Amino acid sequence: MEVPGTAHRTVCDAAASHLVTVRFPLRCEVGNTPPRRGRDLRAESAHLEEFVRSRAGVEAFLEPRTTVTENTVILIAADGEWTRRRVADPAAARQFFHRLGTPCYDVRLVGYPQRMRDYNARRKALDR
Repeated sequence: MEVPGTAHRTVCDAAASHLVTVRFPLRCEVGNTPPRRGRDLRAESAHLEEFVRSRAGVEAFLEPRTTVTENTVILIAADGEWTRRRVADPAAARQFFHRLGTPCYDVRLVGYPQRMRDYNARRKALDR
């Protein structure tokens, strides 16, 4: 039976040893927002560049791909303020930040700086 606003996928139900058809909503349940079909890479690059140019002491930290997220980069300013965006390729991200003169580190090797945790703690205290 076709249900409007859903997609179907046939999957193997190992427990029942047969194939079943599963319905997936085409819209996200939270806020009924449509899923992102494509990214505006120019807008994301512009955001990263603006963050670097408008704040002092910014460093980039490349985060690895996981089972739920793509490769990401987190930019952390001298005061601990930060922003995170997805990146298509870590090598391209390194070149992008090299062009901007921004140090770029692998977060798996160096970890997150203390100033980021301090910034998060200050924001959390202000929100109370």
